[in-house]
Amino acid sequence: VTINHERIHIQQQKELLLIGFYILYVLFWLIGVVRYRNFQAAYNEIPFEKEAYDNDENLNYLETRKRYSWMKTDGG
Repeated sequence: VTINHERIHIQQQKELLLIGFYILYVLFWLIGVVRYRNFQAAYNEIPFEKEAYDNDENLNYLETRKRYSWMKTDGG
């Protein structure tokens, strides 16, 4: 599950040419910190993490995953 979670992140990083992923990741987190005033809540609301956590137990997820799926995740 942990390896699958990280593989999902690798696909997200490829889509955003690595640097874009990290820029957006930090930006999403900072916005969350301001919004929720809680570091963990900010982390939980990062779209990249939502997609990874929502699908990390589905070991076949990457076979059917559509590009930029992190933009469509609703966290549940």
